[in-house]
Amino acid sequence: MKLLDRFLNYVKIDTMSSEEANQTPSTEKQFDLANVLVKELKELGLKNVELSKECVVTAFLPTNSKKKDYTIGFIAHLDTIPGFSGTNVKPNVIKDYDGSDIKLKNNVVLSVKQFDFLAKLKGKTLITTDGTTVLGADDKAGVAIIMDMLQYFVNNPEIEHTNIKVAFTPDEEIGGGIEKFDINKFGADFAYTVDGEIYDEINFECFNACSAMIHITGLDIHPGSAKNQMINAVDIATEFNQMLPAKEKPMYTDGYEGFNHLCYLKGEVGYADLMYILRNHDENKLNKQKEDFVKIQDKLNKKYGKDVVEVELKDGYRNMASIIKKDPKCIDRATTRMADVGVKARYVPIRGGTDGANLTLRGLNTPNLGTGGYNCHGPYEFACLEEMQKVSEIITEIAKIK
Repeated sequence: MKLLDRFLNYVKIDTMSSEEANQTPSTEKQFDLANVLVKELKELGLKNVELSKECVVTAFLPTNSKKKDYTIGFIAHLDTIPGFSGTNVKPNVIKDYDGSDIKLKNNVVLSVKQFDFLAKLKGKTLITTDGTTVLGADDKAGVAIIMDMLQYFVNNPEIEHTNIKVAFTPDEEIGGGIEKFDINKFGADFAYTVDGEIYDEINFECFNACSAMIHITGLDIHPGSAKNQMINAVDIATEFNQMLPAKEKPMYTDGYEGFNHLCYLKGEVGYADLMYILRNHDENKLNKQKEDFVKIQDKLNKKYGKDVVEVELKDGYRNMASIIKKDPKCIDRATTRMADVGVKARYVPIRGGTDGANLTLRGLNTPNLGTGGYNCHGPYEFACLEEMQKVSEIITEIAKIK
C-alpha cells in the first residue's frame, strides 16, 4: 500500500480523544484505528503484535543482520484533538499545488498571505481538510510514515536493519495515554516520536508545563442594595487576568519565550473559574510565572477578603533536553542519517510537549521528528505528501545497519 493511500484511510477513522472521560483510552473509537493497525502489522509479518486494554499497539520487526546495533523504537499517537471535530473527515488531495490561496468550506481559506510557508510548497501534493474538521495529520501522518517504513523493510529483505520496535498510543492530545506505556516491555535503547511538523526538524527541547486553576468566590446580592456588599467574582476574574504580565501571552511569544495562556473564564457574580496553562523551556522562569500567580492571589485576597481567590497549581510534563544532552546518541544518529539522505537537520524547540518528554523522563530517550504536517488542531491543517515521503526515508535510514 502506498503512503498516501494509508494516510487517507487512517484520517477517515474518527479517533477524537476526550478530556471529559476518566479512563484510558478516553474514547473507545480509538480502538477502531488500533484494530486496523493490528491487522496490517500482522499482514506485514511483524512479531509480537499486541493491542493492550489501554489501546496501545506494539509490534516488533527483528533484525535481519548479524551486526550488532541498537534496538530503536518509533512511536506515533492514534488520537486527534478533542477541541475540534475529527468526525467525518473528508481529505482533499491537491496535486501540483499552484501556489495560490486554497478555499475550503465554512469560509476557511489557506491564505498565502497568512501562511507564507505555502510558497515553498508550490508544485507539491497537499492534503487538506474540507474546512469542517481537522485533518488528523497530527498524528496519523506519523502513523502512516512508520507503517510505510515497515513495509519498505518487509519488501526489501536484503536491506539490513536493526531491531525495530513500533508503538501506536492513545490520548496524546490530552496528555494521558503514554502513562500506560510499558517502557521495559517495549525494550528499545532509544526511540523517536514521529509527531512534529516540518520534515527536517529534530525536537529534543520542549516546554516545562504547569496548569493553574483559579477559583473565585464572590458575594451575590441584589444590585439595588449592593453598595459595600457585593463581591463580583467575574470582575475579580478579569482583574486577575489583567494583573498578569501583558506580553507573556502566546500571541506575543515565540522560540524559547514562555507564556501564560488563559484557556477559559466562566462564572457569574457569585463564583468564577479561570484555567491557565503556563509554559517555559527554562524551569526557573516557569517558577517565576507560578510565583506571579500566587502573588496576585495574595494581593486580591488582601483587597477583597481572605480566601476570595484560590490558586491551584499543578505541574505537568518537563523539558527533556537536559536528559537527552547527557546521552545524545539518538540525536547523533538522526542527524547523521538525515544527512545521508540529503537533509540538514534543524534543532527546533517544541512550543508544546510530546509523549517523548514523558518517556525520556521515565528512562527512554525519545526526541521528536517531523511528519510533513502543518497547522495542526484546526480546519487549516494540511500535510505535504513529499515531506511525508522524506520523513519515511529518514526513519528508514535511521533503522538501517551500516
